[in-house]
Amino acid sequence: MSKTDIEGRKDVSLLVNSFYEKVRQHDTLGPIFNGVVDDWPTHLERLSDFWEMVILNTGPGAGKFNPVKVHKDVDKETDRQIHQAHFGNWLELWFSTLDEHFAGPNTEFAKEHARRMAHILFFRIMEGRSH
Repeated sequence: MSKTDIEGRKDVSLLVNSFYEKVRQHDTLGPIFNGVVDDWPTHLERLSDFWEMVILNTGPGAGKFNPVKVHKDVDKETDRQIHQAHFGNWLELWFSTLDEHFAGPNTEFAKEHARRMAHILFFRIMEGRSH
């Protein structure tokens, strides 16, 4: 069966839910995410809002999110245990989940945006530690 591109909310929800199922079971990422997320259904819905906004430029996500603040807060909650390798693990799972389900320009954009976002978030976390 040929893969289609990410075209609507249903696709974004499939991506987010499939991806975070892998994250929750991951040896390194699972303990971090499971330790800070209390309500997975609500978290997954918010992440679907975010990625729908990013990938498709639609949905209820506009102006609702501050990923830098959220990730700095998680770093503080985990006693500054977030490292560059965590972002590499996250990207590997993100790319493999995208490749498992989708193909096309929106899929490639989702990869590129995640790569840029991981880079920025890591450096903002490190910058926050110096203050």
